[in-house]
Amino acid sequence: MNFSRKGTEEKQKYLKSKRRKMAAKASFLCFKTFLVCILLFCLVGAFGAYGLIKGIIDNAPDIDSIDVAPSGFITTLYDSSGKEMQTLVGSDANRIYVTNDEIPDTVKNAFIAIEDERFYSHNGIDVHGIFRAAFSGLSSGDFDQGASTITQQLIKNQVFEGGNEASFGEKVERKIQEQYLAIHLEQKLSKEQILEYYLNTINLGQNTLGVQSASHRYFNKDVKDLTLSEAAVIASITKNPTNYNPIKNPAENKKRQTLVLNKMKELDMINETDYEEAMADDVYTRIQQVNDDLASDEETINSYFVDSVIDQVMEDLQTELGYSSTQAYNMIYRGGLSIYTTQNSKMQKICDSVINNPSYYPANSQYELTWRLTTVDEKGEKHNYNELMLQSFFKKQEASFDLYFTNKDDAKTYIKQYKKRVIPKGETVEAESVSYTIEPQVSFVLMNQENGKVLAIVGGRGKKTASRTLNRATDSKRQPGSTFKVISTYLPALDSKGMTLATVHDDAPYNYPGTNTPVRNWNGSRYNGLTSMRQAIYNSMNIVTVKTLSEVTPQTAYAYLESLGFTTIVDSRADENGKVYTDIGLPMGLGGLTDGVYNLELTAAYAAIANNGVYTKPRFYTKIVDHDGNVLLKKKADSTQVMKDSTAFLLTDAMQDVVNKGTGRLVHFQNSSMPVAGKTGTTSNDYDIWFEGFTPYYTAGIWAGYDNNRKQSSTSYHKIIWRTIMEQINSGKEVKAFQMPSSITKELICTKSGKLAVSGVCPDTKYEYFASGTAPSEKCDAHVKVKVCKKSGKCASVYCPKEDVVTKVYLIKETDGKDVTADAPYILPEGFMDDVCDKHNAASSGSEDVDEDSSSKNNDALLPDRLEESAKENKGKKE
Repeated sequence: MNFSRKGTEEKQKYLKSKRRKMAAKASFLCFKTFLVCILLFCLVGAFGAYGLIKGIIDNAPDIDSIDVAPSGFITTLYDSSGKEMQTLVGSDANRIYVTNDEIPDTVKNAFIAIEDERFYSHNGIDVHGIFRAAFSGLSSGDFDQGASTITQQLIKNQVFEGGNEASFGEKVERKIQEQYLAIHLEQKLSKEQILEYYLNTINLGQNTLGVQSASHRYFNKDVKDLTLSEAAVIASITKNPTNYNPIKNPAENKKRQTLVLNKMKELDMINETDYEEAMADDVYTRIQQVNDDLASDEETINSYFVDSVIDQVMEDLQTELGYSSTQAYNMIYRGGLSIYTTQNSKMQKICDSVINNPSYYPANSQYELTWRLTTVDEKGEKHNYNELMLQSFFKKQEASFDLYFTNKDDAKTYIKQYKKRVIPKGETVEAESVSYTIEPQVSFVLMNQENGKVLAIVGGRGKKTASRTLNRATDSKRQPGSTFKVISTYLPALDSKGMTLATVHDDAPYNYPGTNTPVRNWNGSRYNGLTSMRQAIYNSMNIVTVKTLSEVTPQTAYAYLESLGFTTIVDSRADENGKVYTDIGLPMGLGGLTDGVYNLELTAAYAAIANNGVYTKPRFYTKIVDHDGNVLLKKKADSTQVMKDSTAFLLTDAMQDVVNKGTGRLVHFQNSSMPVAGKTGTTSNDYDIWFEGFTPYYTAGIWAGYDNNRKQSSTSYHKIIWRTIMEQINSGKEVKAFQMPSSITKELICTKSGKLAVSGVCPDTKYEYFASGTAPSEKCDAHVKVKVCKKSGKCASVYCPKEDVVTKVYLIKETDGKDVTADAPYILPEGFMDDVCDKHNAASSGSEDVDEDSSSKNNDALLPDRLEESAKENKGKKE
């Protein structure tokens, strides 16, 4: 086909047009495809986002299983008068719960204004706040602007543990779950309940949780008494407890406090006058003053009494309520308990004051060094050093060197020398600790014997540097010495073995049965001879005690000790080498034990004597109330009659002699006639010194000595401490005698025979107390009255002139001829009654009409009644 030139041009135009139309059509098709893809992408993304959010929500905690109520509360201890004495604060537990009606509107409004101004209108999340925070974040790049409602913050703190996520993704996930739960929580709880929980959970700095705890810490007052300016200060802390701490950063807190007050005025929560008064208030000066007053108590160290309370509560929660050790600990430190203790704060103060007064102790008191050092060498290896290594080093140069110093500076000098001479160069100090213990040490327990309440306790002298440290009154097992004689030997002897205070044993040289080991008296080689139990008690005589216990039997003694609450007496125990230890033996009577005893248990045993024979377990608290006001535990008196009331009285009366004329004379009150009974105790080498005693009102026990057994320069200072404390404790009390039970009788006895005294014959007599049915019925047969001629030294005859005749009383005592006791000068010599004076006769007297038996008759008439009758009876048989 032939086209003209014009036709050809038209054809080209047609083809171009067609191509343009096709391209446009293709472009439109691509655009449509793109739009479809975008739409599909959005739909997929939406579904994906929905699935993601749904998955996050599905993984959220069940609203019915979460608990947003505050947990972890301060435990408070009260003394016997109901006065708060100390608080116990565990991890995340420095919280004192207050209800809505105890929180003033001023405080509520301050927090709402700065944290969640639409709190009462939103449903758990604040959409307006979210958009505001999002816009601010897009504008500034700071997405930390707060948009969380009070409800969300409560959930964050109680469900999500404060919301400290490691990544942004985790934070988003938590935020979504938080918002979801907030909506549902508002359907479950009222606004007022949510606000109450919130105000009791928030962290407000200085280790305080909740508004009440913060009010106490910053203003030393209850939250209900806060002023507007003070409420604004506390509300300002919430955003950042460190940056807005009013103690450490008052200027920063002031800026935010101003913001809080402005916001409250803007929301018509306060008027202009309120605002200006709050702004003008110099609140930070008050905060600093309170801080200065409380700073020393920031890390409260438990007293020995509080430590003892905690120990007993820990034990009772486990044994009485079945708690585990961890559960019991958490309950004490985080459970918000109210523990009502037995402490008498006034008496405790007296004990602390006297015991920590250095004037009552030997002038040569010393400091015992404890030292630890860890170093790191150039290779990174650690090396440890301690006081024993230091002692070993210097002992090679000074044989007498030990770890006791008259002052701390001397100890520091030796430490410095040791470091310089022993520690290699290149080693750097990683850690070092130095502590000093004043020696000798002491422990003291004060009890009410009638109910077992421990009124005061001291576990050592000197500054207590930590809680739950060594309490020498409850944790240190020490040898009890002669204090043990009364409860291990004389108590069972009187109570179940038919003995009396008049029972006599011979204080003479004596070996432990079956051995060549002598029993030695504390006063050396002096022996008293025939000695009553009473005298053996008040003069603390060892030989008589061992002889008595051998009749009582150690097994019987052990049973009594168990009934008196002792937990440290060893029945039988083998060590790793197979050696067997037991306390059931005669040395137990003198306080010779494998481990020793606790002062608390020893004092409680003496309290049983003071309480008419009724033993009551020592208790440190009377009641525990849980956080909700329910009584969790009651600690009632746990009492058992462990001895007859007559036994208790007899021991008490004998121990009054200990104080009045025996080894305990130093404890006799100086300014009062109040009766005191008790027993001293001193162990070998004077390592341990004791006094356990009581008045009609209180029982107290004191121990003193070196922690690591060292001979003491004085063995009497503890008695003065005991007396000083107890005289103050009993001051103002009516002076009264110890109660005598109706089961007690009294008889005049001879102290050498323990039998009824013979008038005019027995030289040493006293009225003695007896339990009913135990008084002697026989008359003394241990003394004889004899007329002796001064010229011959023999029995006088009828020929001896009256001026040459004297009357003497002799002691009838069986001996092996080697009596070395105080009785020796008074013992009737063997055959003496048959050896008549040969210096005078009928010729010298001028008389010849004399009966050959007259000399015998002369002395028969001088024998005690019973012996006289026996002699006459024998003579009649002879005739």
